[in-house]
Amino acid sequence: MPKEQAKRTKLVIGNWKMHGRLVENAVLLQAVAAGAATLQKGVRTGVCVPAPYLAQAQALLGGSLAAWGVQDISAHVQGAYTGEVAAGMAADFGATFAVVGHSERRAYHCEHSDLVAVKALRALEAGLTPIVCVGETLEQRDNGSTEQVVGTQLEAVLLMLSEEQATKIVVAYEPVWAIGTGKSATTEQAQQVHAFLRAQLASKGAAVANVPVLYGGSVKPENAEELFAQQDIDGGLIGGASLKSNDFLAICQAAQNGSV
Repeated sequence: MPKEQAKRTKLVIGNWKMHGRLVENAVLLQAVAAGAATLQKGVRTGVCVPAPYLAQAQALLGGSLAAWGVQDISAHVQGAYTGEVAAGMAADFGATFAVVGHSERRAYHCEHSDLVAVKALRALEAGLTPIVCVGETLEQRDNGSTEQVVGTQLEAVLLMLSEEQATKIVVAYEPVWAIGTGKSATTEQAQQVHAFLRAQLASKGAAVANVPVLYGGSVKPENAEELFAQQDIDGGLIGGASLKSNDFLAICQAAQNGSV
């Protein structure tokens, strides 16, 4: 195992998207809390839940080794922004993470990279860790512009942050064509993009190069270990599989296997 890989914590975060009900959530959260207790040092896990369920996540994960967070935050600190959720509100419920720039937000809510950068800054100001999502469409991959696309998306965030702030983010590479499609990037494709992102982070500062870079896009127990064994893949941002406790915890175990 490359020396630099061994120093980085493996991280597996579930993204429930717009799924969940109180009764089903309770069973899933309790399983995640129990599963987190079985992971070895150097592997962290957590879930990003719909904002209405932050209190439930806090109640059932509080005191466990599993973290919780939200799937989006406002670019505003407070004010007359009906329906928005401020980073500080999530922090009030003990949240650790805030996903920003997910491809579904970029596509369905027309969020541009400069807005994503502001959201990342707001998360940090509130004491949250932003999970900054980047990724290309199938058309962009096919025309050879993957690195240009993800590089531009990440650069907007890095320009907004100081070097010290940038050391506190997480990056998630999620090829749009692999999200919810059952398709996943090959280990070689994923590693290539992760290595590119790692080099871009390093250009911000040596310490920034060590932030976790996660892979997301149809990660399953069957392909997780191979993905997580790659030099620059530090875990995963997990969608559909995070709704099934057995699958999610198997993916967490795969991250553990890749960290030893």
